[in-house]
Amino acid sequence: MRDETTAGGHGAEQSLELPGRPATLRDVIRGRVEADVAAFNATRDDVYRGLVVPTDAEQTLNGPRVRRAIDAGRQVDAALEAFERGRLLVLVDGRQREALDESLELSAGSEVVFIRLVPLAGG
Repeated sequence: MRDETTAGGHGAEQSLELPGRPATLRDVIRGRVEADVAAFNATRDDVYRGLVVPTDAEQTLNGPRVRRAIDAGRQVDAALEAFERGRLLVLVDGRQREALDESLELSAGSEVVFIRLVPLAGG
């Protein structure tokens, strides 16, 4: 699993163990986001580098001086909404997936790529 940018940049590859075999893209996104949040909440890092950025309200509450845990449920909801609005693309084994509830055939060697799209200013 890795992140990519529309400019061709790549993030570090990471493995994700999901409980049981995920049946849908929704399960894969949920597992990825929950793993991001758990990793952040377990560290003292001040910068969250997950799939979706915490809401403005959450960032304000956390602020630069007081670090609080990020809510995984909110992050999962934000990621699913980003996918539904076309701001997040997901490729599984080189094929773009278009439906959250689409059944997936995953194996230990499957590659999942997340691409975050950023709206153009003024567009």
